[in-house]
Amino acid sequence: MKYNKIFKIVKDLEFDNEFVVKKVNDIELSILRPSEVLNRFKNYDIEKNFQIFLRNQDRHFRPNHLRVLIDLNLRVRSRPDLKKEMTKVFDNIYYKKDPDQEIKPLLEQEFEHFLNPLEIIANLSQLFIIEQDYCYNKESNFEPPTLFYQGWVRQFIDNIKEIDNLTMSVCNRQPPRVKYTNKENKKHKKFEENLEPLWYLK
Repeated sequence: MKYNKIFKIVKDLEFDNEFVVKKVNDIELSILRPSEVLNRFKNYDIEKNFQIFLRNQDRHFRPNHLRVLIDLNLRVRSRPDLKKEMTKVFDNIYYKKDPDQEIKPLLEQEFEHFLNPLEIIANLSQLFIIEQDYCYNKESNFEPPTLFYQGWVRQFIDNIKEIDNLTMSVCNRQPPRVKYTNKENKKHKKFEENLEPLWYLK
């Protein structure tokens, strides 16, 4: 689904209503607009807050960013020849293109290791970007703030460290390596306009 369309669905979703974003076999990706939030989320804007859910048979849970990051890392480890194409696809999703359209060439490929179908992972990544774009209300060292997440997407695909080291860095709230964000970050001294695609891989 195109970014503007799903963004509008998120904004217009009524309280305590759920919308299915993507379903692949028995796996369902959905969003929910809760009318109440837990105390640890009391600083959230209730009007903007939405939750992302995955259903897989009897499991119903809220995935976090690591699901996308680990899935992409596993895929590129099994198919390093597709690293550049995968990076471009997920950059295009970040640049607000339709994930279902972007992943079409990759659906023809075989991956030995992954967590969820690529259709689910691509749409989940789009939702995480929307979540930060719409709901994030803290001061950030990144402009746009969504670049923090996308920097980690790029780093996990580029696969410069072992997966345990990468995940530990994310869990400790460390930023991605500056090479993946600096030229797109308007708050960084190396910010540039009109960058070439995949500039950070050159």
